[in-house]
Amino acid sequence: MHYLILGGGISPEKDVSNRSSTAVLQALEQLGHSTTLLDPATVSIQEIIDAGRAADGVFPILHGVGGEDGSIQAHLEQAGIPYFGPSAESCRTTFDKADFKRILEQHSIPTPRWNVVSAEQFATEPLAQQPFVLKPITGGSSIDTFIIRALPYDQTYLLEALNRYGSMLIEEFIEGTEITVGILESTALPVVEIIPPVDQEFDYENKYNGATRELCPPENVSQELQEKAKALALATHEVTHCRHLSRTDMLINGDGELFVIDTNTIPGLTDQSLYPKAGAAAGYDWLALVQKFADLVE
Repeated sequence: MHYLILGGGISPEKDVSNRSSTAVLQALEQLGHSTTLLDPATVSIQEIIDAGRAADGVFPILHGVGGEDGSIQAHLEQAGIPYFGPSAESCRTTFDKADFKRILEQHSIPTPRWNVVSAEQFATEPLAQQPFVLKPITGGSSIDTFIIRALPYDQTYLLEALNRYGSMLIEEFIEGTEITVGILESTALPVVEIIPPVDQEFDYENKYNGATRELCPPENVSQELQEKAKALALATHEVTHCRHLSRTDMLINGDGELFVIDTNTIPGLTDQSLYPKAGAAAGYDWLALVQKFADLVE
């Protein structure tokens, strides 16, 4: 089979996308498939469509804007080209954190209290009067995510970000254990526990510098909670109408309550990424996992 791989792109996450797409491309070639690699930042949509029509399917391994927002999937769908990963609509609604929160609330899926704020609204926002998280409404890899654990705090850099983005999502801070659960087709993969360096966050730098411990199976999550987390991730996958794969990040508070934070429709697929780690724990080595991806292309 011949596959078109899309990597890089226009988002701040393009470096991770390049690594993920290269890893997928190399695996496909080791499996005996042929590939073409294109970067949407350097070619036109028409070139992508033409290359997609000449392939048996497309792997849009594009993190962030231009990929995980569903824009490239919409073009592929309009052209009738089969591809791997969730649909354009699923990508759009999970990428927009406000829309995603509304879907969770509509289906009674627990998530931290939240609001959308501007720089002007920030001073009077009730959630800003307690520990909170401020992050872009669209985006990923923890870029421009600010975690305020204690008051008072310096507002300068927060207001700079709010002015830069126009509005951002504010969310109550949940102190607890970080976990993530991948979904493959309609099956939840084993839970991965995320342990950042002491007194640090699971931010962009710590995601990719090897300093964060990622445990599968978890050390600090009971079997009962792991099963609940897997059921919650699958429910989130279903209510957002994802197909093929997703990866849902959660927090467990001190009372053992689970909170859904985010769902990734194109999770990282590098050698340091969480989804392949969970896949390996489920019995899929890297090549077997990528072949499964290829089998799902539609």
